This record gives sequence, structure tokens and C-alpha cells, in this order.
Amino acid sequence: MNTIYFDLDGTLTDPKPGITRSIQYALGKLDHAVPTEDELTWCIGPPLHASLKKLLGTDDLADKAILLYRERFGDIGLFENAIYPGIEDTLSVLAKSGRRLFVASSKPVVYVERIIDHFKLRDYFERVFGSELDGTRTDKTELLGYALQTTGVDPSRAMMIGDRSHDMIGARNNGMTAVGVLYGYGTEEELLAGGAHHVCAAPRGLLDHTA
Repeated sequence: MNTIYFDLDGTLTDPKPGITRSIQYALGKLDHAVPTEDELTWCIGPPLHASLKKLLGTDDLADKAILLYRERFGDIGLFENAIYPGIEDTLSVLAKSGRRLFVASSKPVVYVERIIDHFKLRDYFERVFGSELDGTRTDKTELLGYALQTTGVDPSRAMMIGDRSHDMIGARNNGMTAVGVLYGYGTEEELLAGGAHHVCAAPRGLLDHTA
């Protein structure tokens, strides 16, 4: 594989505090029951609007919740985050091997760019792809299709690495190799059901699947 696309949340960084606390903030502002951080981990990874709709019941409430979520996330939650141990070493090895590396996240690209810069990961990646604030390209199949077209990459020589089923489905739908990581927020069963070609337990294990 000469080109690798990495998911952000649950793959490069552990965003749990920032995402779950920002959801709690939004739900509280809407006078809705507020689950614990652990009860909200299923929201990490998939497009946020769909998760908020599942919590609140309607598109209208989900729209309101996203705006409230961003009130907190844009200033505070963005940085309640941490790079997974071993990620930087893995990225360094892959970059030195001459592979093209990209980020492909369902999160709005304005946030992804700031997170990548905050954690000083910019030098490893040729470009960062994400969704738009209006919801465009939150679907991973659409996002990866756009990324492949924009970068002129042959899907048969490209890989998507992520921790949730939508990463695997998006890769498969675009003819890419799908690799799931088990240190994020998806289970092995979820990843395999989504079509993962391989799964690995730790960042260093990714090097075994990128030859």
C-alpha cells in the first residue's frame, strides 16, 4: 500500500473527554437527561448529528444540540484529547518509508486541522480531509470518495485505518483495503461486520498491514 488514510477520533487520538462532555453540555442546555461520559462513548466516531438524533429523537433537536455542542467543543472540548501511545512512532516509520499519509475524519475539517496542529502531527500528513459544518461529507463513503478523487489515488493501492464500522464500510465501498484498530471505540465484532480486512490491537501493529 502506498497511500494510507487515517481516521482521527479513536485512531490517532483519544477524544473521549472533549466529545462526551460537550454532548453533556448540549443535552443539559436542552433540559434533557444527561448520561455519563461512559454512557456516551458510542457517540465517538460516527457522524454526530445521527448520534444526537438518536439521543433526542428529532432532527430539529439534533440541529439545536449540534450548535450547543460546538459552543463548548470549539473552545474547550477540542483539546480535551490525547494522542494514543505509539501513534507518533508509527507515523514516523510510515512517513520515512515514502508512503503518502492523509487524515480522513467525519469531524468538521476546521476542527480536525486545529487538533492535528495542536498535537504537532502536521508534518506527517500531506493533507487533512474532514466534513463541512453544514454536514457535507460526514458520510465516510462520500468523504473517502472525495479524498481519493482529490488526491488522484488508486483505491486498490490505498488503505483506510479506523476504529468504527463506518470507516470499514467507507473503505470497502471505495475499493480500498480496510484496517480496523481495537484500541479505539469499536469492537472486533463491529469492525469485522463492517468489512475489515485486518484488525490490530496496537498502533505498532499497523506496520504489519501496510507492506
